[in-house]
Amino acid sequence: MFFLVCVSVLIPLQLSAQRTGNIVEIFGKEKVEETNKGIILHKFTEALLLQDAMIPGMLTAGQDILFWQIATGRLEKPAAGLTLRDKYKDQTKPLQWKYIEADSTGMFRGELNRGYLYTEFDSPEDVIALLDATGHTRVYINGVPHEGDHYDYAWTLIPFHLKKGLNQFIYTYGRFPRISSMILSPAKEVHFLDYDLTLPSVIIGEKDVKWGAVRVMNATKNAIKGLNISCTLETGENIVYQTDDVMALGVRKIKFMIPAPAKLITADSLMATLVLSDKSGAEIDRMVIKLNVKDNNRHYERTFLSKIDGSVQYYSVAPSLSTDAYQAFVLSVHGASVEAANQSRAYRQKDWAYIVAPTNRRPFGFNWEEWGRMDALEVLENARQIYKTDPSRTYLVGHSMGGHGSWYLGATYPDKWAAIAPAAGYPDVIAYRRTGTDSLLRNNPHFEMMYRGALAGRTVDLALNYLQSGVYVLHGDADAVVPVEQARRMRGILGGFHNNFCYYEYPGGSHWYGDHSVDWPPLFDFLKQNTIPALTEVDNLEFITASPGVSSTNYWIQINQQLTPYQHSKIKAVKHNDTINIKVDNINGLTVFASGLNIEKQPVIIIDEQIITGIKGEDIILKLENDEWGRIGKIDAKEKYPQRYGGFKLAFDNNVVFVYATNGSKAANEWYYQKALYDAETFLYRGNSSVDVISDREFSPEK
Repeated sequence: MFFLVCVSVLIPLQLSAQRTGNIVEIFGKEKVEETNKGIILHKFTEALLLQDAMIPGMLTAGQDILFWQIATGRLEKPAAGLTLRDKYKDQTKPLQWKYIEADSTGMFRGELNRGYLYTEFDSPEDVIALLDATGHTRVYINGVPHEGDHYDYAWTLIPFHLKKGLNQFIYTYGRFPRISSMILSPAKEVHFLDYDLTLPSVIIGEKDVKWGAVRVMNATKNAIKGLNISCTLETGENIVYQTDDVMALGVRKIKFMIPAPAKLITADSLMATLVLSDKSGAEIDRMVIKLNVKDNNRHYERTFLSKIDGSVQYYSVAPSLSTDAYQAFVLSVHGASVEAANQSRAYRQKDWAYIVAPTNRRPFGFNWEEWGRMDALEVLENARQIYKTDPSRTYLVGHSMGGHGSWYLGATYPDKWAAIAPAAGYPDVIAYRRTGTDSLLRNNPHFEMMYRGALAGRTVDLALNYLQSGVYVLHGDADAVVPVEQARRMRGILGGFHNNFCYYEYPGGSHWYGDHSVDWPPLFDFLKQNTIPALTEVDNLEFITASPGVSSTNYWIQINQQLTPYQHSKIKAVKHNDTINIKVDNINGLTVFASGLNIEKQPVIIIDEQIITGIKGEDIILKLENDEWGRIGKIDAKEKYPQRYGGFKLAFDNNVVFVYATNGSKAANEWYYQKALYDAETFLYRGNSSVDVISDREFSPEK
């Protein structure tokens, strides 16, 4: 979020004038190059590079001296050999700009890690153009930040105002040490983009309407509202959907409906035509898409609408070979860079379980935390409604980053899983990182605050939550990506208190040694041996959470409020007949779901040596007031409770909308709009999101 302070800054930089590239006829040239995204105005082949300009960090988002200079107006015009006049506290090597050229493929390569790349272009005209760049995490276009292409997907196409005269572009480094960039003239002002679609399978025998999503680019200075998308199958079926608005100079992934074919489809695919039209019905653009046709007893993909932002997400399924009712449910969370469709296909189908792979919102996504954990929970809910599985036989497995997801989701939601099985996983991402950059920042006065804000991800601190689930740990003993020491650490921790876990090191196993890296028969045999007990069968509970807003419930106990937010809250509860003894730490309010415990008489709660009597058949809500516990009738919705807790990131979790201010100066209003636009770009790229961007005049809480 710190990027925003520089939005209205025009960066006064200079580079020796560019004379390469192709300019279209409107700029006085004859040669025209085209791509499927537009007409090429200019390919950047010269740049300046500032190496080692950032100090990375995971919790702290790193340190960035160049951005600080941009924000404070201290940035001097770059030139080859120019040294930054500011430096980091412990910096010994000067930060100096140097000249660099692109290779024959148009790619800038070399020591780009932790660095900045600068390019510029003198435009003879004032026009709307597109920046098509890859390999960078962020780009400042004339001082305005925009999302980059950190993972080199070639998905990021940014409409922007190419002003007459000097235009400046500063790119931050990405995952790989390479960046390319060119300026395009849009082929059409508004049109579909033919990549990064979210599509379901056409599942033979199913007659329901399904959801899809497609990117639409708006290269105009006005938001486009009242759009419709018509989807017509090659077999003639048609459905029209009034879709989302697209912000000015923006790209948004908008949803559409896909009709079910009336007749049996025998081909492997089905073509469909999408037509984008305005509110008057006039056609704006059209494109043809291909839908995969799948048998209902083979691997396939489903889509659904997310409650987070109303976007279309997908998950992949390895359906059971059996048609029996109330089968098991296995949620499989994938590793970094892995598509959910590939994750599910690593498993042979079982005759006793459905294996379902959520997306984490993207192949890299959120490390199965934040929106990643919510995606996992949304898929769990959606798929359960479809497959009607046995709730007591719900399991969690995953590999690599998904191995972390298994550790994390298993500890965060302990009553949802009969057993978990992390493979090649790491329990905590900041302990897994080899650079140790976060630990170097502990003396920063803001570090502890940020560490507390991320405390829900410190999985090892929650290890006692695994007591309610079986645990199978699988790891190759020759894994060079996630060292086996990560698994051995967890084996040592579990060995101190857990009586239902298995541990296996695959001899000679690398990070991925074939599909049996996840589809390991002894692992699935272990899963089948475990079930989630009924509430009435659970007499002893231990539960730890860093925030009730993330994780609040374990079987019949719910933590409603903490004394100190984002510090660990702990509870130990023991039920004996009609009496429940409770010990708490850092808890200001809790609920005992006594109504589901079949307590024959009035329930009695003993907490902090206080005795509180409940009413038979009713839940018991307790609140700490003046150091004394008392029973209250209901949770005060004006106070913190699990559905309304914070911190700041949780504001993005439920039907989020980005609202920008319009009551300031022209420059301030533009700043706020660009901030909202930048956030929308970022959430789309990193989280496959589709967020409404509206002005404060349009916002209504009722909507």
